[in-house]
Amino acid sequence: MPGLEEQDIEVVLEDGILTLRGEKQSETEDKDRQFSERYYGRFERRIGLGRAVDENKVAAAFKNGLLTITLPKTEKAKAKAKRIAIGSEN
Repeated sequence: MPGLEEQDIEVVLEDGILTLRGEKQSETEDKDRQFSERYYGRFERRIGLGRAVDENKVAAAFKNGLLTITLPKTEKAKAKAKRIAIGSEN
């Protein structure tokens, strides 16, 4: 999320849905050439995760424009994982 600051981003996990929201604002003014520019942009992304995430252990970090979200699985979700063997067709 280059160009954004930590306070410009909101991360919410509710009912198995991860929501990322943000807003970018920029203003430029050049008094010598007598102009100014302003632009604003909002975004929102919603990602369905189901009930496989341990909501008490979710963590987020933001550094140098990179947002990292850690979503550990619940023990029940880990137990449900099934490895599927890959076989050759003859």
